[in-house]
Amino acid sequence: MNRAKSFIRKSLLPPVLGAAVWLSVPQAAGQDKGVPLSKVERKNRAPVSKEVLRVKLPKAVEATLDNGLTVLILEDHRFPTIFVQLEISGAGPLYDPPSLPGLANVTAQMLQEGTRTRTSRQIVEDVEKLGATLSASSAFGSPAAVITASGLADNFDPWLALVTDILLYPTFPAGELNKLKQRLKVQLRQQRSSPSFLATERFNRAVFGSHPASVVSPTAESIDALTPEALAKWHQERYAPQNAILGIAGDVAAAELIPRLKQWLVGWQKTDRKEVLLPNPAPALARKLYLVDRPHSVQTTIAMGNIALDRRDPDYIPMTVMNRVVGDGPAARLFIRLREEKGYTYGAYSTLMALKYPGPWRAGGDMRTEATEGAMTEFLNEIRLIREEKVPAAELEECKRAVVANFALSLEQPVRLLNYAMTRKIYGFPSDYWDTYPTRIMAVTADDVQRVARKHLSPEAIQVVAVGDGTRIKAVLEKYGPVEVYDIEGKPLAAEAASPARPGQ
Repeated sequence: MNRAKSFIRKSLLPPVLGAAVWLSVPQAAGQDKGVPLSKVERKNRAPVSKEVLRVKLPKAVEATLDNGLTVLILEDHRFPTIFVQLEISGAGPLYDPPSLPGLANVTAQMLQEGTRTRTSRQIVEDVEKLGATLSASSAFGSPAAVITASGLADNFDPWLALVTDILLYPTFPAGELNKLKQRLKVQLRQQRSSPSFLATERFNRAVFGSHPASVVSPTAESIDALTPEALAKWHQERYAPQNAILGIAGDVAAAELIPRLKQWLVGWQKTDRKEVLLPNPAPALARKLYLVDRPHSVQTTIAMGNIALDRRDPDYIPMTVMNRVVGDGPAARLFIRLREEKGYTYGAYSTLMALKYPGPWRAGGDMRTEATEGAMTEFLNEIRLIREEKVPAAELEECKRAVVANFALSLEQPVRLLNYAMTRKIYGFPSDYWDTYPTRIMAVTADDVQRVARKHLSPEAIQVVAVGDGTRIKAVLEKYGPVEVYDIEGKPLAAEAASPARPGQ
């Protein structure tokens, strides 16, 4: 019996369609002590429907204001609440000047720290008085800045006026900026103690190379260089309505709201700026290994993968199913193999990042230092398995139904429905994209899964990052190829720096 068939027989755990019991079992003789092993027992008592989910999502009312702003409104009168999300493309950290990482992120954060008519404290007090929420952010790797707000429909006008105020009239006061800069510097120091951050930093640099998505954090120097004038200039040039989408969901009437939006946003003037996408990152062609030496660490954090595809790629649907089979959740192969069968870790997962530019498929987890070699073997084995053997019919069926079931559950949330509408608009998908999503997921075949795995997952070209005690894991990594070594500050170390074992090891 091959590995895949054995997997189905012993350990497949459907997250939606079956019941399961988790039982502790004694460790096998000679096994490393660590994460207790358990096994999954399938009861097979839950009724399973073979019907494909049929949905027809509510369609947003779409309008374009005179300044070029796209507006999407989803009416939902079940609850007296409203949610607003404004996404401004071209204003995200993806477009930061190379010498000033963090400019877009800090500009977004500073929107709430003062306007022409409100101080930072007044903004906080007004939000509290209105019982509303308000946030502005711009994540590293994102091409956009995002403002979100929510509140009751009864006082929609005053809290939306507050959103408009921070959007159009921020002042970026020097005193508040200095406070934020000090907090950011503290965060810079703190994140250097996080294996997860160190792994992501090195992984993004490995897979993205010179592409701006390789940057995951500002530097102390770039933080010091930020000024109110630099933030104001970025805001003036990049916060352009013709590159933005305003989504509104909740207890509103679109016919009444659109004319009011034109009045509220009359001060937001159209510009000539267009979002110009950068050249796409290319997948690495050869395997490389990176060690971030974290002396005395009791665990190893592993991240491995390569650039895969962007959100518009036709392979996205079968890649979603493939990722579910391999590592998307506690029913997937990585979790079952490394956690349930081997006890190397409390969790091993994989993710798929696909935006306007190609992002990586990534697998990884945290494991005991002494389990590093076994974990590396199992990660690579699972990648080879999904490429070389077709997914058995029962496993594939349950994984597809799990994807569809999660989608179905999300349809009860107005915010998610709005996100779906905005995603469709951002990527230019057809109007029935989400209506046909379950059908397209269920149409994925084992051949499709194997094809995209062979195309986008290559053990020979994979990039591997390990954060841990270099004296104990460097030799393990060297079995797979030459290893580049870095310290926790991200600086390269000499090749032999982490190789000598400490006395007693």
